[in-house]
Amino acid sequence: MSDTSPAAQAVQDQIHRRMSGEEKLKLAMEMSDMVRNFALARLRTEHPDWTDWELKRELLRYAFGSEPWPLPLR
Repeated sequence: MSDTSPAAQAVQDQIHRRMSGEEKLKLAMEMSDMVRNFALARLRTEHPDWTDWELKRELLRYAFGSEPWPLPLR
């Protein structure tokens, strides 16, 4: 399922084909940072009393699952 029209998708595909590997990697890293920041913002809203450590730990749990955690992260 896509919310992008075929014409817009064709333009986007053309742009991506012209990008170098370095540019594609940079775009992927920027998108990853953006998603992580959105997730942290949501967690801060849901848990305003949590410390930065607790927020980051929960973000890791979302990304990698809940168990087993090494002792220093529990």
